[in-house]
Amino acid sequence: MHMADALLAPGVAAVMYAVSGAAAGVSIKKLKLEDEAEKIPVMGVMSAFVFAGQMINYTIPGTGSSGHMCGGMLLSAILGPYAGFLSMIVILAIQGLFFADGGLMALGANVWNMAFYGCFLGYFLIYRPIVKSKLGNTKLRLMAASVLGCILTLQLGAFSVCIETFASGITELPFAAFAGLMQPIHLVIGLIEGLITAAVLVFIYETRPEILEVVGKEDTAQSKWSLKKTALTLGVMVLLIGGIGSQFASSNPDGLEWSMFGNKESGYSENMGLDEEDYGISSAVSESFGRFQEKTSFLPDYAFSSDGENPAGTSVSGILGSVIVAGLAVALCYLGGFFRKKRAGA
Repeated sequence: MHMADALLAPGVAAVMYAVSGAAAGVSIKKLKLEDEAEKIPVMGVMSAFVFAGQMINYTIPGTGSSGHMCGGMLLSAILGPYAGFLSMIVILAIQGLFFADGGLMALGANVWNMAFYGCFLGYFLIYRPIVKSKLGNTKLRLMAASVLGCILTLQLGAFSVCIETFASGITELPFAAFAGLMQPIHLVIGLIEGLITAAVLVFIYETRPEILEVVGKEDTAQSKWSLKKTALTLGVMVLLIGGIGSQFASSNPDGLEWSMFGNKESGYSENMGLDEEDYGISSAVSESFGRFQEKTSFLPDYAFSSDGENPAGTSVSGILGSVIVAGLAVALCYLGGFFRKKRAGA
């Protein structure tokens, strides 16, 4: 669901930067009040996990499309909504800066669409109420909260993309027709992300339940693994997903690209039928952002070269990007004073 700069007018992009920045400011303020220092390595590992997970596009059968996880719900379930939101900002910023995945002018919109809904609405409206309820056992509540939360947040994110392009005056994407393509495909993507999220959360619940927000504070299950072992296992999974799993990612366009361009060359609908080389709007602002992105993205499209023929480029991108994301997330915790242990009696 990464938006390109061509899909936004500068004014709309500025508004999305403002609202996403406000949400980030609130998150920073909230995190400065927390004193759970053990979350710092978990924040690094899970941020890397979501970065690597986003590299694996899975085919949506019968459509010619593919999807990938967003990760906001997953991060918030483990780190809490505020740390989860800042982790998503780190992930999306690194993707845009170093891998040209999503426009830099559109970063504020991408943060809002892919992070805000999952980290806040999905968490507070779906995840926390369901997990804190007494319906069924904890595993069932985690699974239900994951699936329902991801479906809701992916639907909201997809709808926001439609609103943003409409507000930007992208006449090639009439609102009703565009939404008619975006919403159904992201309903399926949301369902799959919910299942992935549920699997990860159940694994953590089985090994180290106190890592999970809400569950860790209220569940009496005994930890089977140490925090170090759990973190190391997740770290190994990150390397395997980014280095090896990324090689098996679907080549089909993702939900947003599929809605705009279709997949006619593979025998599917052309949908909105936009020209991939010439669509949307251009502006001096977006061109400036584009030139800057060309200088910073050393592995554009997660490849060594524009033709992407060397598969090693994808593996290197997955591993290197995961390491950068993890390192930056941990560094921000220390530099920002997040989760700082308070002195006794303070």
